[in-house]
Amino acid sequence: MKEIYLAGGCFWGVEEYFSRIEGVVDTEVGYANGRRENPSYEQVCTGTTGHTETAYIKYDENVVELEHLLDKFFRIIDPTLLNRQGGDIGNQYRTGIYYVDPDDLPLIEKKMDEIREQHREPVVTEVEPIKSYYSAEEYHQDYLKKNPGGYCHVDMSV
Repeated sequence: MKEIYLAGGCFWGVEEYFSRIEGVVDTEVGYANGRRENPSYEQVCTGTTGHTETAYIKYDENVVELEHLLDKFFRIIDPTLLNRQGGDIGNQYRTGIYYVDPDDLPLIEKKMDEIREQHREPVVTEVEPIKSYYSAEEYHQDYLKKNPGGYCHVDMSV
């Protein structure tokens, strides 16, 4: 199994979207690459922790390739928007690809080059190794499964 962390605005929709893709075996939402240990949602929302709302994706690389997951990721975000997606605004809503396996970096960089070629505006999606990740509170996990009518900026058609 392989792992990747994807930040694309509100983590509820990103998690739900990827949970529907064949080959994705587990998802979770949390806070990535910030400065505070084990932050709460309220702390992250202040914009002072440096964390971004992130979906953890565990996938079977024999069923789905990282390139396919990245294609899907860029289908649901606007990589040119800084610190916002949909109606969500703040640095916790920035977009990012946070990798676990350094061997994934060449593929990620290739995909980023392709995305840059498709946009006139600068692409602001971060690409970094995962440095820290803290699971979000239980009520955020599988939020849209628990609350099917809940807010979401992501088009769920996989």
